[in-house]
Amino acid sequence: MNVFVTDGNSRAALAITRSLGRKGHRVIVGAKRDTSLASCSKYCTDSASYPDPAHDSEAFIHRLQELVEKYSIDLLVPVTDICVLPVSTHRNDFGTTVRIPLPPDESLRIAADKNQLLEIARTLDVAVPESHTVNSPDDIIRSLHRLDYPLVIKPGRSRVPDASGWISTSVDYADSPGELEEKLCKMPAAVYPIILQERIVGPGIGLFYCYHEGEKIASFAHRRLREKPPSGGVSVLRESVDIDPVADSYSDKLLEHLHWNGVAMVEFKRDLRDGQPKLMEINGRFWGSLQLAIDAGIDFPAILADSASGNLPVGEQNITYTSGVRSRWLFGDIDLMLMYLLKSTSQLNLPPGAPSRWTSLQQIFNPFGRNQRYEVLRISDIKPWLYEMTQWFKH
Repeated sequence: MNVFVTDGNSRAALAITRSLGRKGHRVIVGAKRDTSLASCSKYCTDSASYPDPAHDSEAFIHRLQELVEKYSIDLLVPVTDICVLPVSTHRNDFGTTVRIPLPPDESLRIAADKNQLLEIARTLDVAVPESHTVNSPDDIIRSLHRLDYPLVIKPGRSRVPDASGWISTSVDYADSPGELEEKLCKMPAAVYPIILQERIVGPGIGLFYCYHEGEKIASFAHRRLREKPPSGGVSVLRESVDIDPVADSYSDKLLEHLHWNGVAMVEFKRDLRDGQPKLMEINGRFWGSLQLAIDAGIDFPAILADSASGNLPVGEQNITYTSGVRSRWLFGDIDLMLMYLLKSTSQLNLPPGAPSRWTSLQQIFNPFGRNQRYEVLRISDIKPWLYEMTQWFKH
């Protein structure tokens, strides 16, 4: 099978390339430049560049159509949100022979809109944090004193279109009405509505799925051991764990309601006050820590490729994985180390109960661990790690 994988500089694209290349598929990697993290892999057959979809999605789609035709692509796998959404919108423009394993376009957009997702979750009796929505800058003052602090400032969408392309948003925190007002006033108007949520203290729960036309065919779970930044962000060390049955039932309700197809990441936080998992978000794409699932025994890219080709597994119960496997993103961990060394305690914004600065540094300096594997660094496929190291020092 000829497979085109977008977003070649993402770690997920590298994991997909390695997985499908090992299975004998012909993998072509696309990125904004010909050379990327995934294109350096020995499992990449060829690479190609395309216009930045964040600035010109129409040119990106046009170039992608050319590449699909040039390489006689059978399976198109968009990896990050910035590629998934335009590909979803234009999925019918790629012809009937190209398989694009995505959920319905409307389902993707609901999942990407945290306000809509929260409303649906409430109707399905899925536990969510207490939330308040600020619909426009004019609502800021009316919102300040109606909330308990500290709280989370969460834009409704991770990426927001504007006249110059896309605005990337991120989660922030406020400890007082004054701090909240200051941060909200700095937000561009296009980012609204913004969700103000109670800050849930507790461990994150990541659940990962592959669905085929509404039917779950594979699932996996991990827990985050270290995050960058430490206040909450991308995981740099994580461990495969047994699936939490309550969070899994919540995920089933949501993904079945959305008639899901393809992969999904559903994130929760376990509230230490009541022990309940509370929904954070759904992402309709492959996730950064994908390599951990593959190492633990759930080869999501291969499962997705098989299901898209009609070669469905017999059933989810026959796809199992090993708990206790750890995956470390080395350069993400180095970034975290620098944060601990260079930032003040207030800047780190550590959640209650988090390990101290020096305990965390001691853990980071330990290069080994039981059942630990490095995510990008693989001796049998070393070039992507060398490329990542070069880019890290450059930037």
